[in-house]
Amino acid sequence: MRRRDFMAAVGGAAAWPVAASAQPAGKLPTIGFLGADPAGFAPWTAAFVARLRELGWIDGRTVAIEYRWSEGRTERYAEIAAEFVRRKVDVIVTVGSAVPTVRQATDVIPIVFAVAIDPVRSGLVSSLANPGGNVTGLSLQAANLAGKRLEILRELIPQLRRLAIIFNGGNEQTVLEMGDTKAAAGELKIDVALLEIRRMQDIAPVFEKLNSEADALYVVVDQLVVANFNRILTFALSTRLPMIYSTRDFVRSGGLMSYGPSYVDLFRRAGEYVHRILQGGKPGDIPVEQPTRFELVLNLTTARALGLHVPESFLLRVDEVIE
Repeated sequence: MRRRDFMAAVGGAAAWPVAASAQPAGKLPTIGFLGADPAGFAPWTAAFVARLRELGWIDGRTVAIEYRWSEGRTERYAEIAAEFVRRKVDVIVTVGSAVPTVRQATDVIPIVFAVAIDPVRSGLVSSLANPGGNVTGLSLQAANLAGKRLEILRELIPQLRRLAIIFNGGNEQTVLEMGDTKAAAGELKIDVALLEIRRMQDIAPVFEKLNSEADALYVVVDQLVVANFNRILTFALSTRLPMIYSTRDFVRSGGLMSYGPSYVDLFRRAGEYVHRILQGGKPGDIPVEQPTRFELVLNLTTARALGLHVPESFLLRVDEVIE
């Protein structure tokens, strides 16, 4: 999304009706938004803000949104969380990987995760139906999708014998997804090469170590990957590695394909969670939702550039073809 389009989506508050639950004069309720990178998050942030507006929460008029960006550095989580606590924000919106650190800073301020790989196994919530505590949000249901993604990848690349998985080793949730993907690869008799990164400086060395020995690349998405997506994409394309992701947003930028729920839809739903909390709802009583719709998105231009033949039967199954 171009900066002009993003600003147009975020701006234009005058065109929206005043919230029915408009606050009295004084301090506006404040949302602390912790993301990885403003450019990478642009379509998701715009969706979140748009849904809030539809519900009457207009930034600068009936609510204040404070954005903070980690730049993919997990050490920034504690600093940003502490700032939100000092500012006494009313709710914190972030992603699953940041929740443990944010929760250490406060067990009082409600926390909404817009996306989380496996909120129960990673200990973010007690259960999906009854999250408990001050945390709730939306699950990616990633543990059940890893095998499906590999089946789709092999269908397009029948010669797939060795899979590289790039993941953030410092993020418990991405480690879980990596483990699920590795297990699914084992069942399909696919060898695995693990590309563990923990910071931006690790990206070039892991690709150099790979030496183009893999047939495809599975990208486990988190804030570190979002903040360094262009770097990862450049290395992958230079080694002619087909890539699969959990979100369509990276496919629009040149990745090969994705299978998973729409992150745009999840961030829109996060706006509804915030609405309920600002109206007095307790996060521990609001169930964590799982996606019910999954999209297969293919970048046909990238497929052609990689020399892949895409059967007509495969194209008919694709929800969106990007050319």
